[in-house]
Amino acid sequence: MSESISRRERNMADKSRRILLAAAELFDEHGYAGVTTQQIADRADVAAGTVFRYADSKAELLLAVFNERLAEAVDAGARAAATVRDPVEAVAALLRPLLHAAALTPRDTALYQRELLFGDSAAGRYRREGLRVIDDLERRIAEIVAPRSAAASARVAARSIFAATHIFLVQPSLGLGRDAADLRAQIAQIIAGAHAEAHPDAATPPRPHESAHEGGTPPEGDHHE
Repeated sequence: MSESISRRERNMADKSRRILLAAAELFDEHGYAGVTTQQIADRADVAAGTVFRYADSKAELLLAVFNERLAEAVDAGARAAATVRDPVEAVAALLRPLLHAAALTPRDTALYQRELLFGDSAAGRYRREGLRVIDDLERRIAEIVAPRSAAASARVAARSIFAATHIFLVQPSLGLGRDAADLRAQIAQIIAGAHAEAHPDAATPPRPHESAHEGGTPPEGDHHE
């Protein structure tokens, strides 16, 4: 009995892998919009109805494929960020594999972001899995920001950085170009703001009338002996 169940489970796992591999290959070859579930079934060598035993829709297949890529990118970025001390550089290192992967399939990445963040809240497990990966990404960003910021500020900064990254990723679907330098500037500003909240005195510049002896910079035109 148990051997029969194990064989059935292996068969199901094999079909799932074939379906997701077929979907990934076809999306890369033709783009999400240019692929049908029948083509995916044919490539995976399963019946069309079998595809829907593993995903309720083609959109869920997109989620499944890109969830795996997102998770791999986050793990790769985390390994790179672990060797960087500067928080802005560390966050940039964390996001770099994600941005590189997105650049390979910009339109499908934008579709994935839309389905993941704004899709049906009652959708299946693939959307929930994707949202868990986003939570993990935000947690990792917060950990980078946290040593110089309060925990609450670090969490808000992480969400803000992901929001800026999300906008960056969907820009091609809006007919807009991507400006990596602008995204980096936003990340630096968000992190600086989080640090300033934790150390407000350090973020306050000296007033013009303070003397150099007291830590200020003399106004132009003043002469001190």
